[in-house]
Amino acid sequence: MGGSPVAAQEASDDDAARVVVRVAGSHVDSASNPLPPPGSATPAAEGEQEHTKPEAPAEAAAPAPVEAKQEAATAAAAAAGVQAMAVTVVRDVEAVRVASTSDQGGDKPSWFTPKRLLVMFCIINMLNYVDRGAIASNGVNGSRTKCSGGTCSPGSGIQGDFDLNNAEDGVLSSAFMVGLLVASLIFASLAKRYNPFRLIGVGLLVWTIATAGCGASFDFWSITMCRMLVGVGEASFISLAAPFIDDNAPVAQKTAWLAMFYMCIPTGIALGYVYGGLAGKTLGWRAAFFGESILMVPFVILGFVIKPLELKGFSHNGIKEYGQMLNPEVQDQINNNGTKHVMPGGIDDLAGKVPQKFSFSRFGRSLMTEIGLFSKDMKELLQEKVFVTVVLGYISYNFVIGAYSYWGPKAGQQIYNMTSADYMFGGITIVCGIVGTLAGGITLDKIGSTIPNAFKLLSGATFLGAIFCFGAFCFKSLYGFIPCFSVGEILVFATQAPVNFVCLHSVMPHLRPLAMAVSTVSIHIFGDVPSSPLVGLLQDKINNWRSTALILTSILFIAAVFWFIGIFVPSVDRFKEESEHGVTAAERSNLRPLLDDNDEARTSD
Repeated sequence: MGGSPVAAQEASDDDAARVVVRVAGSHVDSASNPLPPPGSATPAAEGEQEHTKPEAPAEAAAPAPVEAKQEAATAAAAAAGVQAMAVTVVRDVEAVRVASTSDQGGDKPSWFTPKRLLVMFCIINMLNYVDRGAIASNGVNGSRTKCSGGTCSPGSGIQGDFDLNNAEDGVLSSAFMVGLLVASLIFASLAKRYNPFRLIGVGLLVWTIATAGCGASFDFWSITMCRMLVGVGEASFISLAAPFIDDNAPVAQKTAWLAMFYMCIPTGIALGYVYGGLAGKTLGWRAAFFGESILMVPFVILGFVIKPLELKGFSHNGIKEYGQMLNPEVQDQINNNGTKHVMPGGIDDLAGKVPQKFSFSRFGRSLMTEIGLFSKDMKELLQEKVFVTVVLGYISYNFVIGAYSYWGPKAGQQIYNMTSADYMFGGITIVCGIVGTLAGGITLDKIGSTIPNAFKLLSGATFLGAIFCFGAFCFKSLYGFIPCFSVGEILVFATQAPVNFVCLHSVMPHLRPLAMAVSTVSIHIFGDVPSSPLVGLLQDKINNWRSTALILTSILFIAAVFWFIGIFVPSVDRFKEESEHGVTAAERSNLRPLLDDNDEARTSD
C-alpha cells in the first residue's frame, strides 16, 4: 500500500454523500469528513468483509538506500497531489449535496415546490399578456385630438396625449416584438453560461423598469423605446419558462402543466383589455403601466432571492472549490518535488473565472467564440427533422390565428352585421382558448406523451378544427356561425400544449432554450406579423370578407399536413439523453431543479 492511492467509499443518498480519496501516510483534514490517522484501521462498509494483506518478509521490505529515496520523493509528490484532490472532491460533493438540500430542514420538503413554480410562472405569463391587452385596449390608447369648425375636442389616452396618427399608434402595439425577437436568441445562448433562473430574474427586472418607463414616457419615441425593452424582458421568460416547467412537472402530467401555462395567453389578453379600459378611464393610461410594474415586483425579487434552479442539460451550480489547489503549502510541495499534477476541472477553467483586464481584442475573441458556439447550436438544432417539421406547421397555424385576432371582429361585423363583434370574438376566444388548451394537454397525457402521439393529436385536431372554422364562415346565419366556429376554435387551441411538448422533447436538453427561442421568433416573423397586412391586402383586392376569411382558414389545412408528415418522421424523445457537458445520471440527480416531495415529479434521472 505504500504510496499508492486507495479509493474510499461512497455513501447512499439518504446519508451525507461523501467521496474520500486517501493516501497512505498522508493526512486529509476536512471538518465535514475527518479521516483516521495513517496507523488506524479503516472501518469496512456494512455488509462487507475486511480484507488484509499478509505482512511481507522483512528482507523483501528493505530496499536499497538510493531506491528508498526515489520512492520517498515519488510518494511525497503523489501524496501532495492526491491530498489536494481528496479535499477538492469531498468539498465538491458536499457542496452539491448542501445545494440540493438547503432550506430543506431534514426530511421537510422545500417551500418552493414544482406546483408553486407552475403557479408563479403562470401568473408571470398572464401579466405579460395583460400588458399586451392593455396597450391594445381602446380605453388605454384613446383617440387623437379632433378639430372641426374652428373648435377642437381634446384627445384621450396615449394617442391624444402624444398626438399620434394611426400608423404611430399601431407601432406601439407591435414595438415590443422587436425586442422580443432579438433578445430571445440572446437569452437562449446565455443560458449555457449563466444560470437560466437568474436570467429570468434579470429579464423580469428589465420588464418591470420598461413598463414603469412607459408610464413615465413623454413623447412617441420614449414610449416606443420602452415598449421595445418590454419585449427584451419578456424574451428571457418566453425562452426559459417552458423548459423549467417540463423539468419539474410530474411525468404523467407534463403536457397538462404546459397547457396550464399556455392557457394564460388568451386569459391574459382578455384581462388586459378589461384592465386597460378601466384603468384608462378612471386613473389614466399611465396608471395602467405603473400598476403592471408594481404587480411584477414580487416575482422579480423571487427571481433573485430563491436558490437558483437548474435546467436539465446544464450544471452551473456544480461549482468546484480550488482553495486547496491554490494552497501555498501544497504548491510548494508540488514545486519542490518538481512534479506537476493535473487536477479535475483544469486550472484553465479557474483562469477563466479570475478577473482580467478588459481589452477590445479579448472582447472580440470572446464575441467570435460565442458566435461560433451559437452557430454550432443552430446547425445542430436545424438538423433535427422533427423540430423543423413541427415549427413549419406552427408557422402556418400562427399565420391564421394572428390574422383571426386582428381581422376576426371586422370580418364578423361585415359578414353577419354583428353589433358588438369585438366582445363576441373576444368572449369566444377566451372560453375556447382555455377549454381547448387544457383539453389538448390532458388528452396527450391520457393517450401517452410521446412525439408520434403528439403529432397525431396536432394533425387530427387541426384538420377537424379547420373543417369547423371553414364551415362556420359558410353559414349565412349568425346562429349557425357561433357554435360551429366555437367548436373549431376549441380544436385549434388544443394544439398549444402538444406543439410545445414536441419542441422541447425533439432536441437535446441543452438546446431546449434555443429551440423555444427559434420557435417563438419563427412563428412571429413568418406567421402573425406578416399575416395581418397580407390579409388586408387580399381584402382590398377581392373586397369580400367571406371569401377572405375562407381563404385564410384554408391555411390551417397546410398546418395539418405538416403535422401529419411529422407522424412518419423518425423521432426520439431526447429528454433523457445526456447533455453536451456529459453530466452523468448520478450528477443530474444531485442537481435536481427542485426538491420534490413527490417522487413521481422527479424527471431528471
